[in-house]
Amino acid sequence: MKILGLDSSGLVASVAVAEEENLLAEYTVNYKKTHSQTLLPMLDEIVKMIELDLNSIDAIAVAGGPGSFTGLRIGSATAKGLGFALGKPLIQIPTVDGLAYNLWGTQELVCPLMDARRNQTYTGLYAFERGEMQVITPQCAVGIAEIISKINEMNRAVVFLGDGVTVFRPFIQEHCKAPFSFAPAHLNKQRAGAVAVLGCLYYKQGKIQPAAQHRPDYLRLSQAERERLAQEKTLSK
Repeated sequence: MKILGLDSSGLVASVAVAEEENLLAEYTVNYKKTHSQTLLPMLDEIVKMIELDLNSIDAIAVAGGPGSFTGLRIGSATAKGLGFALGKPLIQIPTVDGLAYNLWGTQELVCPLMDARRNQTYTGLYAFERGEMQVITPQCAVGIAEIISKINEMNRAVVFLGDGVTVFRPFIQEHCKAPFSFAPAHLNKQRAGAVAVLGCLYYKQGKIQPAAQHRPDYLRLSQAERERLAQEKTLSK
């Protein structure tokens, strides 16, 4: 089984290819260029470096949200385009699940934090038990205080990771009562390697979809949509 993984859900752009137990290639860039500039060239470079025939892949795993609205649309369009062109199914990986999978095997609770702005975070809670990732709290969009309160109630050592760590570190240090730590730089952002490996597991479980059915999961409305609804509500009064 060979899975192509794509992640452009945040600031990081990442492409990877996993084959059963092997991660054949991964190309990750955390720089200010837009994903529309980087994603396909990165894929092209991997194809050349490992002499990959894209027709040989079994499916395309893509970080399906939440995350940056623009980034998710770019990743979704890329995955769908490849799916249509190659006749391959897609595997939608929840972005927060993919982030948590970076820390596979840790004995501590895992709490990814993505900055959702306005003191909100895309987050969830995960644990690795009996050789599997257990989803304790599915990915959600909540205030940072809410997820820290839940961790305090569990009173279990936790590792934080994600681009939200930089934003919420002061709040965590002041309000988190459970023992906590922060993931190191090589594990604390989105990686297509995790998306591809999770994709292998999902593929075996039959969690695939035709390219035409794929839709990103934004979890909440965009700012433009929220402003439009607020304006409509005001006008209707």
